Amino acid sequence: MTGATFVLVPGAGGSAWYWHRLVAELTGRGHRAVAVELPAQDNAAGLAEYADAVLAAVTAAGREGELVLVAQSMAGLIAPELARRLPASLVVLLNAMIPAPGELPGAWWGNTGQDEAQRAMDRREGRPADAGFDPVTYFLHDLPPELLDDALANAPKQSETPFGRPGPDATWPDVPIRVLAGRADRFFPLEFQRRVARERLGAEVGAVVEVPGGHLAALSYPAPLADRLEQYLAELAPHPV
Repeated sequence: MTGATFVLVPGAGGSAWYWHRLVAELTGRGHRAVAVELPAQDNAAGLAEYADAVLAAVTAAGREGELVLVAQSMAGLIAPELARRLPASLVVLLNAMIPAPGELPGAWWGNTGQDEAQRAMDRREGRPADAGFDPVTYFLHDLPPELLDDALANAPKQSETPFGRPGPDATWPDVPIRVLAGRADRFFPLEFQRRVARERLGAEVGAVVEVPGGHLAALSYPAPLADRLEQYLAELAPHPV
């Protein structure tokens, strides 16, 4: 299997640091990895500017082999736009916000029922459903202890601007899409992700594959995630006749 270029787009907070363990896994296997830093703290920047930042990062880094776009969480909102503007051979949505055409980004939460899905999971697992958001509980609960301080330090704030502006066109181009969901995701529970993917991508395209870990699976379980990405890459290769 020849090396590919993986474009890794983070979710809310926009920190390229989120990908650093997966970058090490992928580069150690002979691939290139472009971990993108988004202008998440810039109140003047919306999703269009986020997409531009991804394109600029790819142009600066260059590419080799197949180009695979990996969009985590909030980055799912710009994945259709990026898939149109990049020569991507594959889009991988990881615990992603899958947009619907014409949907205001800030309406995604209510339209999908994310809050109730999260609260229902909290009740099932014995957490207070009305305790408010805590990053350790919902994002960092499965990280190795030695990473916890760094993860908290590398969690920049997210501007609300992208949620209040119309997002890019959410119509998907003709490109293969794969959907990955952390089986221990407390923020976007697995069954919630299955339903949203099925409703918004269709039964076949929206079939969700489980990976170990929670919402930040690339931090907690980078090796199994790299295994899955390489499996998808192998499936792109033409089979001998």
